[in-house]
Amino acid sequence: MYELKVITQFSAAHRLENFYGKCEALHGHNWKVEVFLQGDRLDDAGLLLDFGVVKSQARQVLEEIDHKYLNELPAFQRQNPSSENLARYLFERLAATLNRPGAQVSRVNVWESDTSCASYYED
Repeated sequence: MYELKVITQFSAAHRLENFYGKCEALHGHNWKVEVFLQGDRLDDAGLLLDFGVVKSQARQVLEEIDHKYLNELPAFQRQNPSSENLARYLFERLAATLNRPGAQVSRVNVWESDTSCASYYED
């Protein structure tokens, strides 16, 4: 198997409902996002998938949430914009555009700080 990873970031505000602690108040993060792809074969150029394609798709998805109040976005009307839910949201959005025969999004990590990360992947 081959694996590649692209790292990007975005900034946004959120608050966690049904949570009792500091994070129930409006606050923001500079999130780091790691997008992993896996596959068992390379294309004719010897690539699993062009890094530029992955970066471009990630930028498009992140533009929709960058510098936004995440709780107000349609994707988070019925669920908290927690790092866990953000990881799943980004995984699903990126898989829809990047998955192809031989290469699939395998995991998305969302770091809300240097020491706290949530991941989403599917079995």
